[in-house]
Amino acid sequence: MANPPLKGIIAYPVTPFDAVTGEVDLPALQRLTSDLVAAGTHAVAPLGSTGESAYLTEKEWDAVCETTLNTVAGRLPTLVGVSHWSTEGTVRRARVAALHGATAIMVLPQAYWKLTEAELVRHYSEVARATDLPMMLYNNPGTSGVDLRPETVVALARKIPNLTMVKESSGEVSRFRTIRELSDGELSVYNGSNPVALDAFRAGAAGWCTAAPCLVPQRVLELHTAVIHGHDERADTLLQQLLPFLQFIVRHGLPRTIKAGLAIQNRPAGPPRPPLLPLPQDKTRQLREILNHLQADKLPPTAT
Repeated sequence: MANPPLKGIIAYPVTPFDAVTGEVDLPALQRLTSDLVAAGTHAVAPLGSTGESAYLTEKEWDAVCETTLNTVAGRLPTLVGVSHWSTEGTVRRARVAALHGATAIMVLPQAYWKLTEAELVRHYSEVARATDLPMMLYNNPGTSGVDLRPETVVALARKIPNLTMVKESSGEVSRFRTIRELSDGELSVYNGSNPVALDAFRAGAAGWCTAAPCLVPQRVLELHTAVIHGHDERADTLLQQLLPFLQFIVRHGLPRTIKAGLAIQNRPAGPPRPPLLPLPQDKTRQLREILNHLQADKLPPTAT
């Protein structure tokens, strides 16, 4: 797309839960969302896998969607993850997101049974028809069990006009360029694999979808700034500083690691929801050390 609705650092908040009752903590969600806006992130994306959307009731899902979008209040673009096991459920969530003013929606092909191409076309087509919002296809074989290859993604997009964006989380950097080439540049591609963020930008990714700004927004934004200004050496140094943190949160699970990090920073968001368990104490100590090390690291000088 010549002008995609989302660019840059797209921040994924966790969904906070009350540590005693286990209920969704909406005031904590408001604070976290406000922090992401104030930090200067370029968009906010609630209700992805980081937001534990699969573990929410529909009433809770609606409340998180409404609270996040009302808190952002149009100051930034918003991308709402509307995925559900059923097409009916995904359509319902898409309409709720549109009602509350989402900029775009994101759809992961959640499936117990592996979907055929015809089933994928029907699913995405029905969700697309539910609103007039731009739609992002989310390919994450690690969580969905479904790997949508570039050829499949582009074929789907040709049949569904408002499927204009792809979040690619396979970790295969070559796919960013392949999707753009196969679609003649019509599809905007976004990176969802934290450790390959720099390579993805250099391969033409329009944005980086990440939970990292919940804990280290300045570092992530500095990396993006270095990339767009062509300061390659600075971008390389920033990524090397960030890499232990990015690898850690991916390896140990985004909801539990981000929530552990928020507790370390005295910004509690409660525990993850069962069946997820909190980050073990030894891993929490490692995360604290990583965050302390990042804080002590000086930012590399800006190129002139």
